[in-house]
Amino acid sequence: AERALPASVRKLDPRREAWIAALNGIWGGHLATSSNPLAITLSLRDHGLPLVLDRAALRAAWGTRPRKLLILIHGLCMNDLQWRRQGHDHGRFLADAAGYTPLYLHYNSGRHISENGREFAALLEHLVEAWPGPIEEIALLGHSMGGLVARSACHYAEAGDLAWRRKLRRIAFLGTPQHGAPLERAGNWFDNALALSPYFAPFTRLGGSRSAGIKDLRHGNLLDEDWAAAHDATTRDHRSILPLPSGVPCHAVAATRQHAPTGEIKRLRGDGLVPVASALGRHADPARCLDFAASDMALIFDCDHFDLLSNDAVGRKLLSWFGASAAV
Repeated sequence: AERALPASVRKLDPRREAWIAALNGIWGGHLATSSNPLAITLSLRDHGLPLVLDRAALRAAWGTRPRKLLILIHGLCMNDLQWRRQGHDHGRFLADAAGYTPLYLHYNSGRHISENGREFAALLEHLVEAWPGPIEEIALLGHSMGGLVARSACHYAEAGDLAWRRKLRRIAFLGTPQHGAPLERAGNWFDNALALSPYFAPFTRLGGSRSAGIKDLRHGNLLDEDWAAAHDATTRDHRSILPLPSGVPCHAVAATRQHAPTGEIKRLRGDGLVPVASALGRHADPARCLDFAASDMALIFDCDHFDLLSNDAVGRKLLSWFGASAAV
């Protein structure tokens, strides 16, 4: 049986959590550098409460039986509680259907993706060192920017030869702008986000504010060197070419608000924020294309960027992939 949840879970206010997450997405860099108490500190959470990465505490909470850990990584201006949408949570669904133990990353999405990726890699290493029982595998599930944070973390884990990278068995990306989101380049990402999600309603007058995290979505920056040079503010794509993590099955789900197929992928309308081609890793430059197998890609029709969190077809597709390694 899973651990009993403390009474403090009931005291969390999802609306306040959503407001703080959106504020961090817009001004997260400033909040962090000014030590503002509203700045989100990167952590792993369960039901909205941070995990104490201490072996004795984890043993008391989770026991020592073997675990398959699924880490869910939210997108820009969002938080870990928002994986639950319309009564559905992909993490809890895969826990019940495929035997995973879901943990949720909570991070300041207004900081650079590479900063969050490096810290996430270090946090996972700490988790593996502190976990009280055997870890059979680690799987990652990222929505939107969360998928870029996952790829960045894999790079920094490989560079540092971190132990958790050798336990990584699967990654899935939901609406991840692998090659950026053109709405950011046009400066109207926020206006479109407002139309899709009520979470951003208090920030309707801040459409001109674009954090480091939002600017990273211009082309999909993953590494420090992608943004650190003077060319950061230009419209050209100066990213390092970074393939998918080697030796790990990677899956991509794209969404379109169209009701039915119409011609080539590049002509399909996206999910309101991310183009279909970007979500599937397609790029005009063959060197930048991500090598997803045909069986590891899915296109969901009549679905917007946030519907990916609750769409039944997405859940079934995730189960077909993650269930392949299930040992329920």
